[in-house]
Amino acid sequence: MAKKKKTAPEARNGHIASNKRARHDYTLIDKFEAGLVLLGSEVKTLRQGRCQITDGYISVDDNEEVWLENISIPPYNHAANTKFVNHTERRKRKLLLHRVEISKIRKAVEQKSQTAVPLSLYFSKGKAKLEFATAKGKHTYDKRESIKERDISRDVERQVKGAL
Repeated sequence: MAKKKKTAPEARNGHIASNKRARHDYTLIDKFEAGLVLLGSEVKTLRQGRCQITDGYISVDDNEEVWLENISIPPYNHAANTKFVNHTERRKRKLLLHRVEISKIRKAVEQKSQTAVPLSLYFSKGKAKLEFATAKGKHTYDKRESIKERDISRDVERQVKGAL
């Protein structure tokens, strides 16, 4: 019987990275899921659970292509140091979406003063997927209201749990 490969704790259940800051700083409107066009060394690095998406954003260019920019996938540790094997850390990565989804994202970003932010990066059936959302920036008073609502819901849960 073959031994199972050991993986990083972050990448065991398919989850690689998440962007908790986006949920705090933005009001999420529409969520999307997209595939990523990656190099082999990038996939190996993601399987190790090494990635940072907090500074990332999504852009749509004139050719109706969607790009993921400014995320950090560090070079693969065990690769040879040649330019053909390893990748650059912060390069643009193409997202794979349907035309209808691309047009929705384009309209939201251009007309409605929204932005598209990555939420999480994970593996699904062996493929790297990115969950992202079109979002609108929150003001400080919006953030305070969401914190207040969260605290109230926690207090209610505690009281219900204590009553049982």
